[in-house]
Amino acid sequence: MGKSVPKKKPVAAAHGAGDEESARGRLLNAATRLFCRYGINATGIDAIINEAGTAKTTLYKLFGSKTNLVHAVLESEGKQWREWFITSIETGGGDAQAKLTRIFPALKQWFAEERFYGCPFINAVGEHDKDAKQFRAIALKHKKVVLAHIEKLAGEMGAGEPQMLAHQLALLIDGAIVAAMVTRDPGVADTAGLAAGNLFGPSKARKPKRAAGPAAQLVAV
Repeated sequence: MGKSVPKKKPVAAAHGAGDEESARGRLLNAATRLFCRYGINATGIDAIINEAGTAKTTLYKLFGSKTNLVHAVLESEGKQWREWFITSIETGGGDAQAKLTRIFPALKQWFAEERFYGCPFINAVGEHDKDAKQFRAIALKHKKVVLAHIEKLAGEMGAGEPQMLAHQLALLIDGAIVAAMVTRDPGVADTAGLAAGNLFGPSKARKPKRAAGPAAQLVAV
């Protein structure tokens, strides 16, 4: 038989893994705060590591580059936002229409938060070359999940065109987010909610004269 492994080595390894996980969490949290408040391009690596209390080598070891860190932030923020959004409209039960009408009251609460700086996906796409695919791809992936849930509820509500209604509501959501970011007025969610209420009429969705093009489906909520 070979030599037995010293007992302290697994403990040390676990401790090291824990340190890396802690550093990763601090870097993600710091980058999220700074990117949302000041913008991605305006936030340098030094600001992130100072905020996180880590070394620059740690950031590059864990993420490889600032671009990869941005991707990780967007993935993390998207997951958290989707979980919050879906929970907010599903909590309380009721029929599908009742759940859809909770969208804008939930957004109003978000808009009223001190650290509301708009949608990180809209901000990321807006900051970068519009032909660049890297951030648009993440934004569209996020949007598809949100749209799918809204479309499912629209179908359960009996909408004649659930996909159309979902896109109409998504446009109101995106517009409310941008308006709230610019005006710092959470009340814009009420206005968007009133507009959304007009979509819940007999037809459940108003089909535009011209089919919505890709631009109408571009920016993520």
